[in-house]
Amino acid sequence: MLDNVIKYQEEMFVALGETLIMVSVAGIISTILGLILGVILVVTKRGGILENTLLNGILGKIINIFRSIPFVILLAALIPVTRFFVGTTIGLKGALVPLIFGSTPFVARQIEGALSNVDRGVIEAAYGMGSTPWEIIYRVLLREALPEIIYALIITTVSLIGFSAVAGTVGGGGLGDFAIRYGYQHFKTDIMIVTIVILVILITSIQWAGEKLLKKIKH
Repeated sequence: MLDNVIKYQEEMFVALGETLIMVSVAGIISTILGLILGVILVVTKRGGILENTLLNGILGKIINIFRSIPFVILLAALIPVTRFFVGTTIGLKGALVPLIFGSTPFVARQIEGALSNVDRGVIEAAYGMGSTPWEIIYRVLLREALPEIIYALIITTVSLIGFSAVAGTVGGGGLGDFAIRYGYQHFKTDIMIVTIVILVILITSIQWAGEKLLKKIKH
């Protein structure tokens, strides 16, 4: 029943490794960039501690543009950019650039939402005690919003797994590429089913680990 899976098990494990690398690298980079952008959006908004409505408006529009583009279209649109940065548009390297571009705006908006929920009174109290804007960002905004930030990153990681599978359908490597190349194109149903099961296990494991971490932080 799983003859094809057994036959191509080596390729499957390579594809799994590629997916984990894609999600990890893109997740780390998009988290750093998204965190920076999210903080900028919050502190530069009207009434923010570093108010700059011009910068806020421009940055917000750029983020909205990238968020509104379906990932499969973004993959194609970023081909010149991807080739410029990594020298190829296929395989593991070719998938990283669009994954980062696709997930960073999402992270930025998630972080913005988390930081915006911090009690305004706490911020004003810190400001009244003489804290600098950078101290407020680190000691108040980021610390107070930590549980919501972690939850946002869990959602982002899950989304990245889905994005990586889409990238695989156009030669980006990983489990999506494995499922299309060895399963769909050759009508090997067992490979398709096992790939789906692996993706479900990955997503479930990440959500479980994230929820455990959230409980520890909240308590």
